[in-house]
Amino acid sequence: MKVADIGDVPFRSRYRLELSHEDIEKRIAQVVDAGVIPLSVGGDHSITHPILKAVGRDRPVGMIHIDAHCDTGGAYDLTKFHHGGPFRNAVLDGVLDPTRVIQIGIRGAAEYLWEFSYESGMTVIHAEEIGKMGIDKVIEKARAVVGDGPTYLSFDIDSLDPAYAPGTGTPEIGGLTSRQALDILHGLKGLNFVGGDVVEVAPQYDTTTNTAHAGAQMLFEILSLIRFSPSL
Repeated sequence: MKVADIGDVPFRSRYRLELSHEDIEKRIAQVVDAGVIPLSVGGDHSITHPILKAVGRDRPVGMIHIDAHCDTGGAYDLTKFHHGGPFRNAVLDGVLDPTRVIQIGIRGAAEYLWEFSYESGMTVIHAEEIGKMGIDKVIEKARAVVGDGPTYLSFDIDSLDPAYAPGTGTPEIGGLTSRQALDILHGLKGLNFVGGDVVEVAPQYDTTTNTAHAGAQMLFEILSLIRFSPSL
C-alpha cells in the first residue's frame, strides 16, 4: 500500500463545532475524490458524522462500530453536533444504512439514550453478551450484518475497559480487554472497508501512556484491514 499522513484538517473556528464538521467533510471528500481510503484520528466521536457524509455521499455505507456507547442520542444542550449522536445524524442524512450497522461493546448507564439504534434497525451487542457468545460468534455476526457492501469501521477507545485505556472522556467499567478488541478486528479481514477511525483518546488523562499506545495499535490494525479490502 501507499500510505501518507496528510496532516490535520484546518478549522475555520475552534468554537463553532458545526463549522468544524463542515471543514472535516470538505477535507475527507477531497481524499475520497482522489481515490484514497481515509483513516482518521480523533478528536471526539462527533468527527465521524461529517466523515460519513463524505464517504457515504454516493451510497449509504454499513458500519462496524466498537464502543461503550451507541452514540445515537438526540440534541443535547440545544445542538445535535456532539459526540453522543453522530450515528443518528448520519442515518437521518442518508449516508449510513442502519440495517448494516453493528455496535459492539455497549454498556453503562446511558442505555436509555440509545432508542434510535433499535428503532432504526441497528444490531447492538452489549459488553456482557460478548463473553457468553464468544469472540468467534461476535465476528460471525458482524460479518453477516455488513455483508460484502461498503463498510466503515469506527473504534472508540472507551470500548476498552478503563484498566486498559483510562485516558478517555467517558470511561465505562466492564469493557473489552485489548486482546478481545484485537481478536475482533483480526476477524474482520476481507470485508469491504471504505474508511475508518480511532476516536476519544485523551492522553492527558493517563499518566501511564497505555491509552495512547492502545489507540495507536488499533489504528495500525485498521490500516492492516484496509490492505485486504476489495475497495483498495
